[in-house]
Amino acid sequence: MASTYLIPAEEIRREVTIVNSRFIATLAPIASADEARAFIKRIRNEFSDASHNVPAYILGGGNSLSEYCSDDGEPSGTAGRPALTILRGSGLGDAAVVVTRYFGGTLLGTGGLVKAYTEATQAVVRDVPRAQRIPVHVALLAIPYNLLERIRILATRCGGAILDEDFAADVTLTLRFPIESFAEFETSLQELSAGRLSAEIIETSEMLVPVS
Repeated sequence: MASTYLIPAEEIRREVTIVNSRFIATLAPIASADEARAFIKRIRNEFSDASHNVPAYILGGGNSLSEYCSDDGEPSGTAGRPALTILRGSGLGDAAVVVTRYFGGTLLGTGGLVKAYTEATQAVVRDVPRAQRIPVHVALLAIPYNLLERIRILATRCGGAILDEDFAADVTLTLRFPIESFAEFETSLQELSAGRLSAEIIETSEMLVPVS
């Protein structure tokens, strides 16, 4: 079954300027706390000369969440918590953000900092493409040449994708299907081949499917 929450489809970055301070928000999908920590470390290394690199992330979605945030030297509660609040309200899960600040010479005060980190996180959350993580089967299928075009059409009709075609005595297809669609393909394949053909599952994993 597909995840019931949306996740970032890709890593993106947005920048806002508030009273001469630059706030650069980088948002990325994550699948574990280790991935989140690696992402945060990478952004901190990229912007090692910045005044602050404020991280926040959520793992899971809906009511099943693991959360983290840090103010990274900003006054307590003025940076990481606002970023995390925006993530919580975005409908996204499995998402990490780092808001990088380059100080512009003017103190913003606690209220100004909350507003600035909120706006920077809102900007990147607003623009990020959404996706769902769905479970998929990858399968091998050997077929005679005369069935190739019909199998291509059948795979597409059942929501599958052909990842590879190997031409030898027969054609060996590497196919990928959402798990919920695989049984339909197998049933139709049996009917098409009078029970002679069956796909062999070689891997079960997950993939991201864009959501418009």
